Amino acid sequence: MQSDVPTGVNPATPRMPAPGGPVARLAGVWRDNVARPVRAVRAAYLPLLLVYFAYGALGIIDVARDMWVKESLSLSPADLAGIGVWLSLPWTIKMVFGQLVDSVPLFGSQRRAYVLIGASLVAFGLLTLAASAGGRLATLRPDQAFVLGALLIVLGAVIQDVVADAMSSEVVARTDETGEPRPDSDIRAELGMVQVLGRLALGIGILSVAGLSGWLAQHLTREQVFLCGLVIPLISAVGSLAGPAETARPQPLDWRILGGGLGFGAFVVSVALGGVPYAQEVVFVGSMAIVLTLLHLVTRDIDPKTRRAIFFASVIIFAFRATPGVGDGYFWWSLDVLKFDEAFYGVLRQTGAVLAIAAMWLFSKQLTEYSVTTVLFWIAVAGTILSLPNIGLFYGLADWTQANFGFGARTIAIVDAATSSPFAQLSMIPLLTLIAYYAPEGRRATWFALMASLMNLALVAGQLQTKYLNQIFTVGRGNYAELGDLLITATVIGFVVPVAVILMFRKRV
Repeated sequence: MQSDVPTGVNPATPRMPAPGGPVARLAGVWRDNVARPVRAVRAAYLPLLLVYFAYGALGIIDVARDMWVKESLSLSPADLAGIGVWLSLPWTIKMVFGQLVDSVPLFGSQRRAYVLIGASLVAFGLLTLAASAGGRLATLRPDQAFVLGALLIVLGAVIQDVVADAMSSEVVARTDETGEPRPDSDIRAELGMVQVLGRLALGIGILSVAGLSGWLAQHLTREQVFLCGLVIPLISAVGSLAGPAETARPQPLDWRILGGGLGFGAFVVSVALGGVPYAQEVVFVGSMAIVLTLLHLVTRDIDPKTRRAIFFASVIIFAFRATPGVGDGYFWWSLDVLKFDEAFYGVLRQTGAVLAIAAMWLFSKQLTEYSVTTVLFWIAVAGTILSLPNIGLFYGLADWTQANFGFGARTIAIVDAATSSPFAQLSMIPLLTLIAYYAPEGRRATWFALMASLMNLALVAGQLQTKYLNQIFTVGRGNYAELGDLLITATVIGFVVPVAVILMFRKRV
């Protein structure tokens, strides 16, 4: 009788699955998606990843700080809003720090020294808050100590962020071991993976202290919480010392960019505090003019073909970010009509944060190996489709689902948040990859700072559009008749504008 066992195979030996079988496919998914970010980590990435992680983990003091402000300080909401203007100034003039990082070595270092300076400023800020909260700072009133401590923390965070952005481009080699240029696709893929890892580090930092910040505020004194926060700047400092040797070479200091950045900050603050009519529009137009001029200066020595590609990439980045939102009207409506509460919104935000990290992790292959414009196109399409449940809720979708399937508005909102919230973080990866790819050698810190300003201005453009749409479609507390038209209009604009720009310029970047 002929055996069913193939010749040469021991019947007692388990047969291996054929290539391409379920086990092999599962192994491929694990290798390409789940394990990919872990396998991609390099020692050279460590300093910038720990900077991003530390920035996210600074939230460890948030609850204690906010409670201390409420319990012990005399600042009014209006005072805090005014202080917020000053605290935003270091981010506004980020290109000044970028120019210093690119051009002014400290103790022979252009990267490590600045990370240590940033960490020191954050530590001094935390010590200032701790000393004041513990009644140990006789030279400053608590209100003054709060402003000083917060400003030092922001300054330190901005300086470290500038350095990390520059390193995210520098850690990717443009040549191989023999000195030959690497394939362009390999460079873009690795730049994309660095951005994925950076966003993951930031998100993990935020999540790692999300619950801890509340627990510490409940069980420790305000002073003790601020002192516990000192572990955060220590993390970024240790990371900078553990990293490999620096490769950046100083460039001549460009006083036009340095002066332009300082003038930019002075302009924004003077308009914001001066009561100028149409202040938002004036700041936007003036800021665009300054940032575009400074970008021209940074890229003036680049060959014309690359400059054109940079221009089209900048247009795509701006169009993708400058889309309008709905405003607070939908939030108010969900509280008044759907009876959502603070705790439920907390669940939505926590769900979104966790899934954003999961999505970046699992789609790292697609985010780094597919065309940037292709990724942005499908993010725009998917984001639009996933915004439809919110529109449906306004027009009674929850009543229909409750009657036919037994679930209502809260279930729809959770599912929608779970599926749509990761897209904001996912879209940052290809945008940052474009910025990193075109970063001019020797001016990468300045370049990243200017492009960050451009991206922030795109958000301002989106906020202005949101304001104008809310002036056209009037929505107020208890007055939601025009909310549906507002939702539809914002969704259509948010789809048509970025998709049209991507389709027009996708072959030029």
